[in-house]
Amino acid sequence: QVQPVESGGGLVQPGGSLRLSCVGDETDDELYYMAWYRQRPGKEREFVASLVKGGFAKIEDSLKDRFTIYRGAGENTVILHMSALTPEDTAVYYCWIKTDVGTAWGQGTQVTVSS
Repeated sequence: QVQPVESGGGLVQPGGSLRLSCVGDETDDELYYMAWYRQRPGKEREFVASLVKGGFAKIEDSLKDRFTIYRGAGENTVILHMSALTPEDTAVYYCWIKTDVGTAWGQGTQVTVSS
């Protein structure tokens, strides 16, 4: 299974925005589900948002007012747009994909919200 690649993390001030990108194998017609998870310091990995091929999107209830997920330029690219960030959003953000033959995690991208 080809590992997805995340990018876009970094240091941002409280109240700021970031856009994370997850790119899967663009040649894979069997990739149908892409999701973002995050792992905050000292906590377990948690669901953030997901997008199913065909357009159905889901966002964790507590994040709906600030986070959006949508397809990027490629068929197997998803963007997580985060706004009004707080220090509580500091985490490693991981992309997870599902295809007809398996699943795969990305390496993660660090997001740090600090002044």
